[in-house]
Amino acid sequence: MFDRHRRLRKNQAIRSMVRETILTPDDFIYPIFVVEGENIKKEISSLPNNYHFSIDRLDEIIKEVVDCKVKGIILFGIPEHKDEVGSDAYDDNGIIQKAIRKIKELAPELYVITDVCMCEYTSHGHCGIICGHDVDNDKTLEYLAKIAVSHAKAGADMIAPSDMMDGRIDAIREGLDENEFKDIPIMSYSAKYCSAFYGPFREAADSAPQFGDRKTYQMDPGNIREAMLEIQSDIEEGADIIMVKPALSYLDVIRWAKDRCDMPVAAYSVSGEYAMVKAAAKMGLIDEKRIALEMLLSIKRAGADMIITYYALDAAKWIK
Repeated sequence: MFDRHRRLRKNQAIRSMVRETILTPDDFIYPIFVVEGENIKKEISSLPNNYHFSIDRLDEIIKEVVDCKVKGIILFGIPEHKDEVGSDAYDDNGIIQKAIRKIKELAPELYVITDVCMCEYTSHGHCGIICGHDVDNDKTLEYLAKIAVSHAKAGADMIAPSDMMDGRIDAIREGLDENEFKDIPIMSYSAKYCSAFYGPFREAADSAPQFGDRKTYQMDPGNIREAMLEIQSDIEEGADIIMVKPALSYLDVIRWAKDRCDMPVAAYSVSGEYAMVKAAAKMGLIDEKRIALEMLLSIKRAGADMIITYYALDAAKWIK
């Protein structure tokens, strides 16, 4: 006698009852791009339905986030001024710092995470301080800590360093603790690969490197043992959440991390993943809603406890 697995697929009611992995709005974190200026809501051409917002237009997107019951956002800022050391990144009146304060006025309950990196703020587009023709790891740590502290002072709920410098979690944790921000958690971009899937984001954040690439600090896509070393180092240095980025092509890394780390795991479904679905949907080749939800489901099934995704608002509406 053979097994009849189809008994539990007979109709929607039973399929729902036995479903192992379920998406909810609580799973999602929505990225928001903030720019200097006034009355700006400009669609990002590489990320359809995502926008650059000036501070005075943030109320529109924040209301939508709250209405969708998405609990968290992650902020990226594009300053007017860039220099060699990314000084606007740690300016108490910088674009991110102003955005945090505004968002906390609009929706105090919304959980605000800030990306901590220097690529959007440096004239050369790299993620740290340049010495010669490469990023100086140790000199960069001081600046990352300053950025994190300035974000915390402005009211950020969580700091998310994405630079991939060695030792940055230790430096940021020390900086936060010394400035009486012991309760601010760190979500580390622990396994951040040097990926071709970041292309649309670099237009959105105006963060493409002006020379070379980021292969000396972001991870080689062929490595998974190295990801575990990066994750373990971040945990030992004080990270509260570890992240794998990108998500869809690195589901094995998410699963490996989940199985080996007794802490929350985040995944970033990056701009290239989103843009490919949008492009295929525009051509009529796929069902966008089904594809997007299946992608997000696969990321959660692989082990992600939270997903940063440009589909956060759409997905939250679709699954209500």
